[in-house]
Amino acid sequence: MTHDLHALAALLDRQALRYGRDTPIAGLRLTRTEAPMVVRSVYRPSFCAVLQGAKVSMLGERAFRYGAGQGLLASVDVPVTARIIEASPERPYLALSLELEAGMVAELLPALLEEPPEEAAFSALQTAHLEDDLIDPLLRLLSLMDHERDMSVVAPLVQREIIWRLLNGPLGGMLRQVGLRDSRAGRIGRAAAWIRDHYRDPLRVPDLAEIAGMSVASFHRHFKAVTTLSPVQFQKLIRLQEARRMLLENQEVAAVGYAIGYESPSHFSRDYRRQFGAPPGRDVAAIRALVTREVA
Repeated sequence: MTHDLHALAALLDRQALRYGRDTPIAGLRLTRTEAPMVVRSVYRPSFCAVLQGAKVSMLGERAFRYGAGQGLLASVDVPVTARIIEASPERPYLALSLELEAGMVAELLPALLEEPPEEAAFSALQTAHLEDDLIDPLLRLLSLMDHERDMSVVAPLVQREIIWRLLNGPLGGMLRQVGLRDSRAGRIGRAAAWIRDHYRDPLRVPDLAEIAGMSVASFHRHFKAVTTLSPVQFQKLIRLQEARRMLLENQEVAAVGYAIGYESPSHFSRDYRRQFGAPPGRDVAAIRALVTREVA
């Protein structure tokens, strides 16, 4: 497996230098960085595999550390502060992230030929070592980027195989909850996805509770237990993450604040500073300077 992992890391390194973070394969993203760094984001339901270096993802006060040969599964949209802790020009941090479609997971569940496990205490994140039978489909998925004609046809088949391997591995119990519509993960996941897709809109907790099929009190309790945030705090974080992206595209601070749902530019700037530690203009300038240094 060590040899195969090195081959996978070398392939990812080459594809990341060629394509950057976003790849031509839907749902597949690559990370390559030569220095430790902090990243604040909202993880979508996805599987992340680290091939070189190491990372710590913080969900509230709980830390998940995973390094080369390990993976992390996120079963619902959750806010995470991640620290890449092992990275250098000689040995850059290398990882891939693959979004998981609940529909594809659900389609594969009957093939497991067993009753779904009873739902235990739920965690939105879980780590595990990469199993041998997962390395080969990951290699084939990354290799497809060298064969443009095959990508649209073959990539979904390989992604389906990767999900199948995950379902039958140490992360399988948690992943199955993603495909079960009435599981706690499925219910909270639907509400979190709605907030993510409608972050500009006014938020009403009773409407979210209805989406999740729970009472308001039960929904509020379970949502915070899974995401570590209240629904209102979760929406604010989504808004601010989107604002950061828009600002990096050279949009004006005031216009961005209005675009993401704020009625006051000063309120937007205040919340932004609380979240990211600096006012919008200064924060974006620092990010651009960091990117310029890494490119150089």
